[in-house]
Amino acid sequence: MYREVDQYQVSEIGTLATKIQAPVVAGSFYSDNPEELRSSVREYISAANQLLPHTPKALIAPHAGYIYSGPVAGTAYAQLSEAADTISRVVLLAPSHRVAFRGIALSSADVFRTPLGDVKVDSDAVSLIRDIPNVQVMDQAFSQEHSLEVHLPFLQVALSNFQLVPLVIGDIDPASVAEVLETVWGGDETLIVVSSDLSHYLDYESAKATDSATSKAIEQLQPGRISHQQACGGTPVKGLIQIALHKRLEAITLDMRNSGDTAGPKDRVVGYGAYAFS
Repeated sequence: MYREVDQYQVSEIGTLATKIQAPVVAGSFYSDNPEELRSSVREYISAANQLLPHTPKALIAPHAGYIYSGPVAGTAYAQLSEAADTISRVVLLAPSHRVAFRGIALSSADVFRTPLGDVKVDSDAVSLIRDIPNVQVMDQAFSQEHSLEVHLPFLQVALSNFQLVPLVIGDIDPASVAEVLETVWGGDETLIVVSSDLSHYLDYESAKATDSATSKAIEQLQPGRISHQQACGGTPVKGLIQIALHKRLEAITLDMRNSGDTAGPKDRVVGYGAYAFS
């Protein structure tokens, strides 16, 4: 049976209880109909116009409603096709939009639910980072946060079977993000995903210029040239770039568009980019 506990469901089977993070933007940011959702995600992925010859270690992908950013996110997740059976752990970092806090938030949930099913949290990986300074369990950070949730259906379609390390990033030094990533970096079984949109509410041409500058900073691994006005996920983006420098990774822009290109007017747009680190 199920009993509601705030944003969670607790599934009780015998004496065992599984704490489930319920979806909060299904039906608004993306379809809550499983068949429609799976079909739309597959279409976004199959429409990707750039495919790398190898699977990236890390991705940056956007987190808006699917009609706006879905095509760009699809380009990012299309890069995983050759590793669908290899990747078994996804470390997903998303910026906090609803709750102001200092540090990096973990969830106490055992699984994250979407209309496509449940994704189990990697409790072993969570245990590795739980005691790192500035990391804390804070369920409130996940209670209404879309920037992590919208990636899960893409991952569920792109990968065969994986566990999740969900992290919401608050006000924190990017070096702390890099420390967490170093701890759970792993090998080919581990994928890093950073959730971020680009510029917000500029006119179309200004957004293109700003987002092009941000893309160059990412490609050149120069975190000091990226502000939160350029990328709402600036902190996890910078943390990823820091460890990419240490690991000698290269970054490439896979796709860059804005809402004026996908499903909105051109006077106030939001920018979206897809990036791969290999």
